[in-house]
Amino acid sequence: MKTIWFLPLVFLYFGLFSFGYCKNVSARPAVVNVGALFTLDSTIGRVAKIAIEEAVKDVNSNSSILHGTKLNITMQSSNCSGFIGMVEALRFMETDIVAIIGPQCSTVAHIVSYVSNELQVPLLSFGVTDPTLSSLQYPFFVRTTQSDSFQMTAVAEMVSYYGWKAVSVIFVDNEYGRNGVSALNDKLAERRCRISYKSGIPPESGVNTGYVMDLLVKVALMESRVIVLHVSPSLGFQVFSVAKYLGMMGNGYVWIATDWLAYMLDSASLPSDTLESMQGVLVLRQHIPESDRKKNFLSRWKNLTGGSLGMNSYGLYAYDSVWLLAHAIESFFNQGGKISFSNDSRLKTMEGGNLHLGAMSIFDDGMLLLGNILQSNLVGLTGPLKFNSDRSLIHAAYDIINVIGTGFRMIGYWSNYSGLSKEPPETLYAQPFNRSSTIQHLHSVIWPGETLSKPRGWVFPNNGKLLKIGVPNRASYREFVSKVRGSDMFQGFCIDVFTAAVNLLPYAVPYQFVAFGDGHKNPSYTQLVDSITTGVFDAVVGDITIVTNRTKIVDFSQPYAASGLVVVVPFRKLNTGAWAFLRPFSPLMWTVTACFFVVVGIVVWILEHRINDEFRGPPKRQVITILWFSLSTLFFAHSK
Repeated sequence: MKTIWFLPLVFLYFGLFSFGYCKNVSARPAVVNVGALFTLDSTIGRVAKIAIEEAVKDVNSNSSILHGTKLNITMQSSNCSGFIGMVEALRFMETDIVAIIGPQCSTVAHIVSYVSNELQVPLLSFGVTDPTLSSLQYPFFVRTTQSDSFQMTAVAEMVSYYGWKAVSVIFVDNEYGRNGVSALNDKLAERRCRISYKSGIPPESGVNTGYVMDLLVKVALMESRVIVLHVSPSLGFQVFSVAKYLGMMGNGYVWIATDWLAYMLDSASLPSDTLESMQGVLVLRQHIPESDRKKNFLSRWKNLTGGSLGMNSYGLYAYDSVWLLAHAIESFFNQGGKISFSNDSRLKTMEGGNLHLGAMSIFDDGMLLLGNILQSNLVGLTGPLKFNSDRSLIHAAYDIINVIGTGFRMIGYWSNYSGLSKEPPETLYAQPFNRSSTIQHLHSVIWPGETLSKPRGWVFPNNGKLLKIGVPNRASYREFVSKVRGSDMFQGFCIDVFTAAVNLLPYAVPYQFVAFGDGHKNPSYTQLVDSITTGVFDAVVGDITIVTNRTKIVDFSQPYAASGLVVVVPFRKLNTGAWAFLRPFSPLMWTVTACFFVVVGIVVWILEHRINDEFRGPPKRQVITILWFSLSTLFFAHSK
């Protein structure tokens, strides 16, 4: 009898415990709520909205995943506003969602990530490329597209590949633009290149043409003719239009646009005048490998949109983000995860007015779902969906395209595995890792001005700072360095060496020579060197001896002239021929040689004429014998 009463009490106890302290507990609920936060009226947003809706339909109609549980997507627009994005994210948190697809803009991502961290709701962003959204500060932020860190590496390698040393950068002055330029600066520095000038454009709409024109005039005055454009589409088209008007889209200029231009070229048919204003521009586009699934989806996309809206890489990443989340939720359920939420006691104490902070709750198993997302290993429309230790998608790659006529042509690829190449990156992954500069190749480019010749990339700046080069105004040994009388010019061996070295540099070095000394007596070279340390001169040129005390305060070039003991002799060019061996024999030497032969003949006659009949006879015969013997010693070896 007691057992009969005990069982209902046990069921009642556990039922009250389960429903009294947690919300929405179910091992496999009928519906899982997911939010989507991006700018619906933007080019990326319009494509992403349709892609996400189609992905949800495909997931819910696929019986091999979620097994009866349906995804329910609620979309909200942030308009790339940090404030609106935060408000919409807080509204999401009141509906007990398990994840958010988005956001699209870096400004929104930085703010919403704090909310996501607090309530342990993962963010799967298909559009934010800001490289500063690190996993350490924002652990619940997961980037399902490529980071600008890779894109800026591609830009830096292109700059290095073509031999340029400095670039000018025009960027939109927000988190997306500033952090992207910061990454570019780091990547250029690794390759001994640099940003020589950068200028930001306000992110707000309504930037007038006069502002853009003033900005481009400043860029045109700089030495670099390589311009990197990292802005939003509306600002980018305005910059190209004004640049065309100012003649900055002609010979000598190089324009590199980041992927903002690529997704506009893929998504919409641009007006002819817009395309005309950016001929010869190099553009980076996120590389999506070709596959049957991608071709089938693009064919389906044309039927959905009627060809009025083209698919871009961000739309494909948005589609894959839904599938990646669906697989992570499936693994989450298989591991015993439950969709349950708990109240945050800190928010409860702050509740007041109409904020309804108490309605927001913490996703209890948010860490488990996040772990399943990061451990995903599947293949989507964009290729492998797998994260490395830095939470970046593996196989980061970009297409490099060249805007020509009414379209564009592919000139090559970049990947973090193989660098620059003419072959698609997926064909190189099976080959041994090799980033040697000898295998980095791209197809030919039609540069601005419709030329095939690679631009030099720099000119002498009109407003650049002139280096003050101190030159000794000598009174003696003027062959080394001297001032040309009646002018401010200098000449001499040292000046020739300096100008030859400057002309070999691949960038501009504007300078002016400044005389040091009165020209009546030689100046003190120690004082001349000390003038560098005091800021009077930036460098000095002359026949300056390298001594210990001077090397302690300045750097010297390699010696190109050496002093020491020398022999000064007149130089006369001598003719050579068959009789050159007779040149050392002077008349005196011939006379002395002849006398020696005669003396030798006389000595031999004295010793031989008493016992040798050949040395006897009439005096005439004896004289002839002496001379003959002396002469024969040149050609015969005499012996007894």
